[in-house]
Amino acid sequence: MEPQRSLPPNNWADVAPRLIAVAAGRAPADLVIRNGIWVNVQSRELLPQSDIAIAEGRFAYCGPDAGPCIGPETEVIDAEGAYMIPGLIDGHMHIESGMLTPAEFARAIIPHGTTTIFTDPHEIANVLGLAGVRLMHDEALMQPINIWTQMPSCAPSAPGLETTGFEITAEDVAEAMQWPGIIGLGEMMNFPGVIAADPQMLAEMAATMRAGKVVGGHYASPDKGHAFAAYAAGGPADDHEGTAESDAIARVRLGMRSMMRLGSAWYDVESQITAVTEKGLDPRNFILCTDDSHSGTIVNEGHMNRVVRHAIACGCEPLVALQMATINTATHFGLERELGSIAPGRRADLILTSDLTTLPIERVIARGVTVARDGKGLVDCPHLDWPEESRRTVHLRRPITAEDYVIKAPAGANAVVAKVIGVVENQAPTKALTAELSVSDGAVQGDPDKDVCQIALVERHRATGGVVNGFVSGFGYKGRMAMASTVAHDSHHMIVVGTSREDMALAANRLAEVGGGITVFKDGAEIALVELPIAGLMSDSPASEVAAKAERMVAAMAEVGCTLNNAYMQHSLLALVVIPELRISDLGLVDVTRFEITELIEKTL
Repeated sequence: MEPQRSLPPNNWADVAPRLIAVAAGRAPADLVIRNGIWVNVQSRELLPQSDIAIAEGRFAYCGPDAGPCIGPETEVIDAEGAYMIPGLIDGHMHIESGMLTPAEFARAIIPHGTTTIFTDPHEIANVLGLAGVRLMHDEALMQPINIWTQMPSCAPSAPGLETTGFEITAEDVAEAMQWPGIIGLGEMMNFPGVIAADPQMLAEMAATMRAGKVVGGHYASPDKGHAFAAYAAGGPADDHEGTAESDAIARVRLGMRSMMRLGSAWYDVESQITAVTEKGLDPRNFILCTDDSHSGTIVNEGHMNRVVRHAIACGCEPLVALQMATINTATHFGLERELGSIAPGRRADLILTSDLTTLPIERVIARGVTVARDGKGLVDCPHLDWPEESRRTVHLRRPITAEDYVIKAPAGANAVVAKVIGVVENQAPTKALTAELSVSDGAVQGDPDKDVCQIALVERHRATGGVVNGFVSGFGYKGRMAMASTVAHDSHHMIVVGTSREDMALAANRLAEVGGGITVFKDGAEIALVELPIAGLMSDSPASEVAAKAERMVAAMAEVGCTLNNAYMQHSLLALVVIPELRISDLGLVDVTRFEITELIEKTL
């Protein structure tokens, strides 16, 4: 069967007369689903023996008998007692983290029942600026599901602590607010700027609010006192950086929606959902999201269906979990009349499933069209013609050598105490550690026996030739190895981690050769490669192909000693200078608890 082409969503005002006629039984529907259990997330009810009538890509009638809506040309589906649930919605995510373009990302998530995503393309904004955001926005609007774009707010994420390929200005934000697919402002990561009433941050949020749109939040500080109150007063309406029950409670008490994420490496639902399941807070103020899911997770484990299943496994009632992945999200973004529920007038996004707990996705309907059945996509996902400049983004002044990774010791030192970035499994924050490291031939050495290896950030946007070196712990790497990636949130320079400077040089030069991606070297030979030629972040190859290469990459990381769950995601966040405690940037080692550059060597021995 050839994939069919889905049409753009019909404007309600243009089709309202027909919707009314179909609902009243005066005109035939395009599609009627009979004999299902209507999962009503508006009232949190299960309504058996229900029918749903669809016309013009929208729900027209929902109730006990759609017989009057059936005409000779009406397609009729017998649900055979299956649950009819709204299409799932991801409230906060980054398409680029899937290593896929919007088209290929859509193709990957449709069989899992996700019919709407709210995406913040701040990854490509750091590499290609406003032009890159427009490319993501335009391809998103071509897809058979709803992809709403949040205009990135912080590129760089922390001015003065990193250098990006491009910078986003308040004027850029004001311009983007006029684009048809822009739903609001992306996560406001510069929370110190908001707290300090930085004029640019306030101007960006003001432009968003003048457009009647939502400001996304990102508060990655443990301080829930006056600083957090100041941030909430500044305008962000949601936050996904919570990791504990107290974080979720603090956010909803101050009028923010608490977004609880389950991504490839972020497991923050279980620790926060007790605010609902045990403390009894109003669940309509909680939203489920993925934030960052790479292609391997999506292909092999699922997308929002995975998150909902996990929330249920953590003790959440199935209907409450479904609300958190449908109507709650739509309401938050001001789209309750468009999305998020099976109700007259809304876009006809619906899933048929035989079980509300295990949530098998048996049929997916988007805009009234069956787009997937039993795990297989049935609809075309059109591609943009990505321009050549989007594929030439790894700029090195010269080939990298092992000497670029030498960390010179202070004169006369036999050993030093150095600051070390400590990776925390399944969470975004890192720890600020220290380690006593030896000095040999005037250079500070890593110590794999102490699980301390080298990390370097190689500048790749402006060909400055800059290389910043440091140390990282937590990966467990052994032997002679290196791993390099041009996915390096959020500045997206090149992060290289390794135990061998020679292998680190080989890895960096390999990524320059292929135009970006991820590579793993062992004993001087490449053992895994994921090519990401678009902005060094994405591939326009099918998700299954990218996932297979990503799986090989994960296996290669294990082959060189890594035991962390989804360690690649931890690797890619080592330069994220807005999440505590210690990070690396092109300007140096960053103490994110103080938001300042700090020295690598703490003490000479």
